[in-house]
Amino acid sequence: MLKKKEGFQGQKAIVLPRNILTGKCAKERITTPLYITDIGYYPKAKFHYRKRMQGADQHILIYCLEGKGSITLKKDTHTIQAGDCFLIPRKWAHAYKADEQDPWTIYWAHFTGQTADAIMETAQLQWKGHKTFLPHSEKRLELFNSIYQQLERGYRNENLFYANMTFWSFLSSCIYPGIYHPDKATAHHDIVDQAIDHMDNHLHKMLTLQQMAHSVNLSQSHFSYLFKTNTGYSPIEYFNHLKVQKACQYLLFTNLRIKEVAAQLGMEDPYYFSRLFTKVMGMSPIQYRERKAES
Repeated sequence: MLKKKEGFQGQKAIVLPRNILTGKCAKERITTPLYITDIGYYPKAKFHYRKRMQGADQHILIYCLEGKGSITLKKDTHTIQAGDCFLIPRKWAHAYKADEQDPWTIYWAHFTGQTADAIMETAQLQWKGHKTFLPHSEKRLELFNSIYQQLERGYRNENLFYANMTFWSFLSSCIYPGIYHPDKATAHHDIVDQAIDHMDNHLHKMLTLQQMAHSVNLSQSHFSYLFKTNTGYSPIEYFNHLKVQKACQYLLFTNLRIKEVAAQLGMEDPYYFSRLFTKVMGMSPIQYRERKAES
């Protein structure tokens, strides 16, 4: 089979000069956490093929917009179709190729930085692997194109900073498609969002775990498990955080007394409210309000 690495009609690719990467991106505090080293777009990339026995020095993101292909990561081969997004960790042996009959159209980027490894680990935990499906989004593609266009204009600090700061948003939209596309969220995310909406609408009450679970038609144990798995907090903890967040708004933007703020949040005991607020915010409600007067 004829294979080639590059050269597709309409292709776009930028390989940042290594002196820019080492002299700027790896040294500027705003870019050291995460920065792009290579970025591109390959439309209908027939015969596209790449193999790296030692892996790449950077992490690689491949987002398939149309067509098909495959990615072999170590010894496992993954079929890639339209909508699939795949992350290849740095230093991992890999190979990838476009399908011969229906070659893929891909957006891709190589990235590194001090937090790049942590981002990869977060994505793999979120996706439960190296691949996920992304609902089509013009907004996501606009983000990518905006990054590319800024880098295409050169390597002034403002171009590099804007492109790499925007890349955080692009990656976030890939790692958390349920948040970026709430209408396409998974059933579990949908349940958690419904529960949070219910909490938001009842901040003036002291909801019980049973009432929260009932609002989404789940048992208390199953609801608690799903909620903590998705948010990292128990439902009651999360509800209390929302109450404190609302309390901050009352303290900043109204003249309500502390006991009146507590009452607005369904708490008859202002001392309980003060203890909860202090635990979450690290300062008492009075101290928080005093900071407003100083600012």
